[in-house]
Amino acid sequence: MTDNAKAARKKKIAHAIMWIVLLILFLCFIFPFFLVLINVFKSKGDITADPLALVGAHGFTFKNFPEAIKKMNFLTVFGNSLIITVSSTIMTIVLSSMTAFVIVRNQRWKLCTLIFSLMIASMVIPFQVLMVPLVSVYGGVLNARITLILMHVGFSMSMAVFMFHGAIKTNIPLELEEAATIDGCNRWKTYWKVVFPLLKPTIATVGIINAMAYWNDYLLPSLVLKKKELYTIPIATQAFYGTYSTDIGLIMAALLLAMLPILILYVFLQRYIVEGVTSGAVKG
Repeated sequence: MTDNAKAARKKKIAHAIMWIVLLILFLCFIFPFFLVLINVFKSKGDITADPLALVGAHGFTFKNFPEAIKKMNFLTVFGNSLIITVSSTIMTIVLSSMTAFVIVRNQRWKLCTLIFSLMIASMVIPFQVLMVPLVSVYGGVLNARITLILMHVGFSMSMAVFMFHGAIKTNIPLELEEAATIDGCNRWKTYWKVVFPLLKPTIATVGIINAMAYWNDYLLPSLVLKKKELYTIPIATQAFYGTYSTDIGLIMAALLLAMLPILILYVFLQRYIVEGVTSGAVKG
């Protein structure tokens, strides 16, 4: 066997091993979603008896959905989650992109360098470290959507600025802004008409990452929102966990209802995700 044949064989074996590993990882990640999908149409008894069965002993049932919607007051909590997620995501995108633009175009200012360095440093601080002082200091302004929205934006700014900083620095030539200035655009118009439209892949990436985080977040909303009329979906799902019994069927229905909006958003924006993540990469 020649060296080229041996190299080609080794390459095929490595390729096959890679696909096997990826398939195993995919199955591990998709298995919980598969369990939710097959158990949401079963009764509580069928789920307890055999959670891995595709069809329960009593057949398909759709009772879990209306009962879950009623018990968790779905329309109210869905509206709360939607308002908080959309508002937080839009504010994060707008504020972080503008901040990154100012930092990139004013790198000679020591203040910009200092602010960017502090933002990068803050990314390594876990939220759990800030939980107690956060509630202690801002205890008087809790139980309000605006409080949760501002906290979401504040905790997400560092990562978002970091991503927009790389995208602007790498992919948007300064010559475009100079041409816009010659055509009569001021700094504000240049940003919105030239720079911001070119950030579409990064905007989609930042949007989907943060929207998923806001929509699925349980810890921060549970600290901020105490009134039932302000509950988000993750908090409302706790209504199905009883002290002595838990209705698994209702939990599965609530989880599926909670997942659907963010899955739909991901389907529409998925083609921008990879492009957005790599848009800030340093070119050689």
